Amino acid sequence: MSQQPPRSEAESSADGETDEPFVGKKDPSLRSNDVTAGAERAPHRSMFRAMGYDDEDLASPIVGVPNPAADITPCNVHLDDVAAAAIDGIDAAGGMPIEFGTVTISDAISMGTEGMKASLISRELIADSVELVSFGERMDALVTVAGCDKNLPGMMMAAIRTDLPSVFLYGGSIMPGQHDGRDVTIVQVFEGVGAYAQGEMSGEELDELERHACPGAGSCGGMFTANTMASISEALGLAPLGSASAPAEDAERYEVAERAGELVLDCIENDRRPSDIIDRRSFENAIALQTAIGGSTNGVLHLLALAAEADVDLDIEEFDTISKRTPKIADLQPGGSRVMNDLHEVGGVPVVIRRLLDAGLYHGDAMTVTGNTVAEEIERLEEDGSLPPDETIEADFLYTVEEPKEEEGAIKILTGNLAPDGSVLKVTGDDEFHHEGPARVFENEEDAMEYVQTGAVDSGDVIVIRNEGPRGGPGMREMLGVTAAVVGAGHEDDVALLTDGRFSGGTRGPMIGHVAPEAAVGGPIGILADGDHVVIDIPDRTLAVDLTDAEIAERADDWSEPEPPYEGGVLAKYARDFASASEGAVTNPRLTRE
Repeated sequence: MSQQPPRSEAESSADGETDEPFVGKKDPSLRSNDVTAGAERAPHRSMFRAMGYDDEDLASPIVGVPNPAADITPCNVHLDDVAAAAIDGIDAAGGMPIEFGTVTISDAISMGTEGMKASLISRELIADSVELVSFGERMDALVTVAGCDKNLPGMMMAAIRTDLPSVFLYGGSIMPGQHDGRDVTIVQVFEGVGAYAQGEMSGEELDELERHACPGAGSCGGMFTANTMASISEALGLAPLGSASAPAEDAERYEVAERAGELVLDCIENDRRPSDIIDRRSFENAIALQTAIGGSTNGVLHLLALAAEADVDLDIEEFDTISKRTPKIADLQPGGSRVMNDLHEVGGVPVVIRRLLDAGLYHGDAMTVTGNTVAEEIERLEEDGSLPPDETIEADFLYTVEEPKEEEGAIKILTGNLAPDGSVLKVTGDDEFHHEGPARVFENEEDAMEYVQTGAVDSGDVIVIRNEGPRGGPGMREMLGVTAAVVGAGHEDDVALLTDGRFSGGTRGPMIGHVAPEAAVGGPIGILADGDHVVIDIPDRTLAVDLTDAEIAERADDWSEPEPPYEGGVLAKYARDFASASEGAVTNPRLTRE
């Protein structure tokens, strides 16, 4: 965990009342005194006054509001309004809000293109930029706003790294679209592409589906990556319980935002920081929730990165250990048919947390950003009516721990001679899945997509996409285009795919990602050849190729490191800096240094 910010100059010199402007007019321990207090800071205050800040503001704690609003994705297009509501809350509670921007990448729009290599890099850039601005401008606290997938872990990484009093604020998810009398999301459009390629869907129907799948603002509506990480923000304690599920365009989303602004002032007053909230219990809770709701495999990558920032020793195998003891009790897209709004209508994420807590599968004594424990917050939500009694909740997509949808959680960690450091699978079908078949090896996503789109896939195939890892890609592209095309072509259960890249939270079927070590650093996936017999066994947690150790070693001797795909610029920089996916694919030097 990062150390608390250094004491300010004003703190070390303030000794009570003085006639100098602003000295002693706010808590001398606040870091913002560095830029607001004393005669020598008159030029600094003049700059603030140019932006409309007054004496009352300058005597208040400075709260940064990093906002990745952008017209590049519906996930973020409304975030200026969400941030404005948070700013109102900060102002009303006695803070001085300062909004600033940061980047976002639309995963759905960059999906299947070279541009998708920017997605994971944006997570790191968001964390770095929030750290830089809050450090450079001497901010006292943060309300971190997030929409699209990598915004969420990036903002949480920044909060943990800076260790400033912080409240995480999600922008909310999109409502489902309507097509042919059923709810649809962007995933059905990606799968429609595969169905169209196979002649299973007409061009007219695909066009209609495209036009109706995304009806407005908000992050993708299923339990995909954004909603997984929003749910996890509650489990980690960085966001208040019940704050993740309100839709983006619902009035309740703006009430959540205003309360976040008010809450951060309470965090400042009580000096409540991420280091006071997050510990091993927080991460065990987050993993339990992720596996119980069938959350995205990206949650594994991001939780490993967050744990590294928090200096919590978390191994990838612990996801499997917790998943084995935690049943899947929510059946949401992509495995099921329901979306985040359906969960919101029956009480939101706390409904699932309470069931895990009552079954002894969740740490009720873990802390939250409110200053209360998880158990205390559940009790508060019950008392104010936000969380209805469990026995009154009727939802065909929610199950009890005693009679779950699946006996084990959705996340599986597979190891073997193809993935010595692990690989990640989210089960959306048969929990006893076993598959053996010939490898069909591709050096990049584009070649694999062409193979699928031309109808060359055979039942039993194991599609292998390599050189798409954190370093090899670089950036560990998501493969929703390929996986959705496989499913859309009718091969959800009889064709497997494995890659050192990643998957979208919307991926379903036997798709194994995060294979580590990756091909670019000499991992065994790099020595696979067309026709090699690959074995995938979920009950045994095995990912292996039918080769002896000697045969693998012989092929490894003939392997040579590929040329870097980029020689300069931001992609080359991050290709150099990324750590393994099994460690969260972080780039923070403190975490990657040998």
